[in-house]
Amino acid sequence: MYQWIVDNGTTPHLLVDMDNDAVQVPRQYGENGKIVLNIGPTAVQGLTLGNTTVTFNARFGGKPMNVVVPVQSILAIYTRENGQGMMFGEDEPQPPTPQPGKTKPAKPRLKVIK
Repeated sequence: MYQWIVDNGTTPHLLVDMDNDAVQVPRQYGENGKIVLNIGPTAVQGLTLGNTTVTFNARFGGKPMNVVVPVQSILAIYTRENGQGMMFGEDEPQPPTPQPGKTKPAKPRLKVIK
């Protein structure tokens, strides 16, 4: 997703949940337990998009900082310019579970019309 955003000439941002103690971000820039981080190539240095963590170096208020974000704390990656991206986490809609004794709706079917 990061590469798609950069390839399209837009600026990637991460929405991060700061509740996890392993999250190392400048918490004074967050709001309501969340922080938005610009991870564009011109904003960060040494960006590593790992399987378990995202790490990079950036300046906040003129002060350099090593940022560490566990992947499970990332709520979204999106573009600043148009908001397109992907949401993650428990807030994603889940398919409804069938109630006992109730019939399951039929699966949708596609029909080719000529």
